[in-house]
Amino acid sequence: MTPLVAVPNVSEGRDLAALDAIGAAFATHADVLHRSEDADHHRAVYFLAGEPGQLHLALAAGAAAAAARIDLRRHEGLHPRVGALDVAPVVYLDDAGRGAAIAEALLAADAIGAQGIPVFLYGELGDGRTRAELRRGGPAGLAARGTPPDYGPRELHPRAGAALVAARPPLIAFNLELAPPATLDDARRIAAAIRAGGAEGLPGVRALGLHLPGRDVVQVSTNIEDHRTVTTTAVLRAVQGHRPVRAAELVAPAPEAALAGWPQDVPLRMPASIEALLGAR
Repeated sequence: MTPLVAVPNVSEGRDLAALDAIGAAFATHADVLHRSEDADHHRAVYFLAGEPGQLHLALAAGAAAAAARIDLRRHEGLHPRVGALDVAPVVYLDDAGRGAAIAEALLAADAIGAQGIPVFLYGELGDGRTRAELRRGGPAGLAARGTPPDYGPRELHPRAGAALVAARPPLIAFNLELAPPATLDDARRIAAAIRAGGAEGLPGVRALGLHLPGRDVVQVSTNIEDHRTVTTTAVLRAVQGHRPVRAAELVAPAPEAALAGWPQDVPLRMPASIEALLGAR
């Protein structure tokens, strides 16, 4: 049976014991093949593989563990968020897996809601609604807008907020470190130029300019929604048109095709590819 993949993100990047406990909860019904965490973003990303009919149970178990260990009322981090388990996308690697991913995502939404955490669908399952729309203003903004959740209780969880669930193709979370003496204003200006809708708009690319105080790094943080249209190399070249890039990183496993043409002179920190991880499972 072909495994399904999920890439849950949690709003914790500093407490390793909490992240281990959340990972153990995911592991009750899925294989945890990778985890990355970042203290400045205050966020961790897990890469799970599980069987249809089981993966949604892993996501619900992780949601409960995250709610028990993360209190958004005391959360401070650079990454936008509305939940302890902030996003829980089920990922299909090709069109043949789309139907199974949609079914599992809906099961996950229902199961997470049953844990007392309201769930909002986004992307295709949410009639095109985006994560950015739902996260605008954080948990307080989501509550103030009065948007009814698709699953679970009507009110946000007091500690854990809400969870965002989708079925989608791979999303490439990709950060580029600008070489000194780049400033935060430089990063913000570059992000505004290259993101979809910007002056040099790359289709399906979302971008933010950030300063990471823990590492004293100025970063252009991007999400690439369709690596078949825009590769990591294309994003690199766009950023290099403004400022030199000292290094780059992939936050989570990506398809090998997303790295087509990557130059050897720019260091790239990355986990194993999706194909390699699933092949070794």
